Amino acid sequence: MVSIKASVMVITLLTICLLATNASPVCCRNYMKTKIPFLKIKGYSVQTVTGLCPISAIIFHTKKGKACTDPALNWVMYYVDRLRNKARMVHMKSTQAGI
Repeated sequence: MVSIKASVMVITLLTICLLATNASPVCCRNYMKTKIPFLKIKGYSVQTVTGLCPISAIIFHTKKGKACTDPALNWVMYYVDRLRNKARMVHMKSTQAGI
């Protein structure tokens, strides 16, 4: 019969493997090739290089899902600036309404 110690080790190893593969549900491994229309973008997040994620990326969120883009491209950083400015305007309007 298989010992309890061996069974526990196998279960622990399987659990660690499962957690490692699901630790990052969205991890960009390559960049998309086409430019996204700005009006399709709802927001963005930033990915930095980690053990599971091999590249830095700007992840644009759209209704259809997420798009991994190269932060070295001018249009990507232009979109990020536009989204930041949009957020700043919403913040300013909401603070003025609360006065």
